[in-house]
Amino acid sequence: MTNSDITPYRVEVPQTAVDDLRDRLRRTRWAPDLPGAGWERGVPTSYLRTLAEYWADGFDWRAQEAALNAYPQFITTIDGADVHFLHVRSPEPEATPLMLLHGWPGSVVEFLDLIGPLTDPVAHGGAAADAFHLVIPSLPGYGFSGPLRETGWTDGRTAAALAELMARLGYERYGVQGGDVGAFIAPLMGRLAPDNVIGVHVNGLLTFPTGDPAVMGSLTEAERGRLAGMREWQQNLGAYMQLHGTRPQTIAAALHDSPAGQLAWIVEKFKDWTDPAAKLPEDAVDRDRILTDVSIYWFTETAGSSAHTYFERFNDASAWGPVERGTVPTAAAVFPTDYSVRPLAEQVHNVVRWSEFGHGGHFAALETPGVLIGDLREFFRSLA
Repeated sequence: MTNSDITPYRVEVPQTAVDDLRDRLRRTRWAPDLPGAGWERGVPTSYLRTLAEYWADGFDWRAQEAALNAYPQFITTIDGADVHFLHVRSPEPEATPLMLLHGWPGSVVEFLDLIGPLTDPVAHGGAAADAFHLVIPSLPGYGFSGPLRETGWTDGRTAAALAELMARLGYERYGVQGGDVGAFIAPLMGRLAPDNVIGVHVNGLLTFPTGDPAVMGSLTEAERGRLAGMREWQQNLGAYMQLHGTRPQTIAAALHDSPAGQLAWIVEKFKDWTDPAAKLPEDAVDRDRILTDVSIYWFTETAGSSAHTYFERFNDASAWGPVERGTVPTAAAVFPTDYSVRPLAEQVHNVVRWSEFGHGGHFAALETPGVLIGDLREFFRSLA
């Protein structure tokens, strides 16, 4: 494969890898729970053990693999890194090209329920004018793109690689949607290619105070509450981010060797970041979908590689310095576990749409796909 070749890709995990996963799970040495301790100390072993037992003996990886392979997938090399992606074209020839970007601990699997309604809205009770051609990449260093082979993969470099991917596919004008890490990268794509990106839609947008007294003084009580929530999140729920951002190779040693550890590391986020009304992760997101996501990290051995991208973000001076306000029209979808604050976002983004929802959570494509689809349609319809 030459540097610009795009070749077909299929998910085909060797049976030896599936058997090894099951064997490791069955031989897990479990940490004891403390009496009376719950989720406030991390994932309870009583819960984790039950989930791991299902992963080993009830979960059907081959069925999930087939669901992924039902869609056209490809791989190409950009700037020295492999980039895997789903490319699903709409039956509507005038459909708008749209890239969907996952974050951590996400993967392409979180968008599977969006593909049908977005590419073929007529078949799902919608209008042909709302159709999209979808490009859904595994971020460099994540999932089926495989581990990175060198350092230096900042968000800006990733954004440039994904803009190059759209150019290789022949899309001169397109939209971008991203959540979590994708909410960092999508606006960067708009800054890098403002003549190509028609609109940016994000969920899970992080907005940081600049210290401007006028802006801070204008915040509503609800917005100040979100800022307080973000500070509490950083103090009580941000340990994973500090480890990824400061010692990614150390945590990689644990996550690459123990599937139970990898499961705990990810499922904790499906508890902390999903709809607050959900008592357990599977009350918010289908259990098999969660395990498919975790399995992708395990089989592709990208736990460490994805963690290293946080180190790059932490040490990228351009990511934290002053930036010019973006010009591309931007929409933000805000769910109950998000800490997005519009006056802060408007300082750096050209916000033209701001939607707040009373249910759902950080994993919008998995928790409330219909809500996300509706917001996407309305935003891009407004840009036509």
